Amino acid sequence: MKKVLVILGVLVLSGCSEKEEYQSVVLEQMKQDKDIKDYGIEPELMTKCVVDTSSNAMPGLFILDPERRKAYKNYAKMLDINKSTDPQKTLIELRESFGAAKELAEAHSNYVESVVECMSGLVTGGEEKLKNKK
Repeated sequence: MKKVLVILGVLVLSGCSEKEEYQSVVLEQMKQDKDIKDYGIEPELMTKCVVDTSSNAMPGLFILDPERRKAYKNYAKMLDINKSTDPQKTLIELRESFGAAKELAEAHSNYVESVVECMSGLVTGGEEKLKNKK
């Protein structure tokens, strides 16, 4: 019984590490985004929203699902492509990891749509708070 709990604990922690890596990369992106700064959105709040929203369209059903864990890794690598010493090679690897160029494009679209949706929601929510204070 203890072995089962230990194995389950290791799986949970390793599943969380991929998500945490993705969150870290997204947070880095949000801290550098001029629009986030201009609208006064907290990068941490935006990161949580983007990760949660984009995760809904990722393969896999839950955080421990191998497909979801792979998706988190691939999304993090996709966002960090500009840091690669060989971006062309990384792009080829990403196409293979996602299955094809179409799936990579869909993943990128999912991320961008999540950013836009979250920004819109947070800006609108911020405006609503300002209206309620008046």
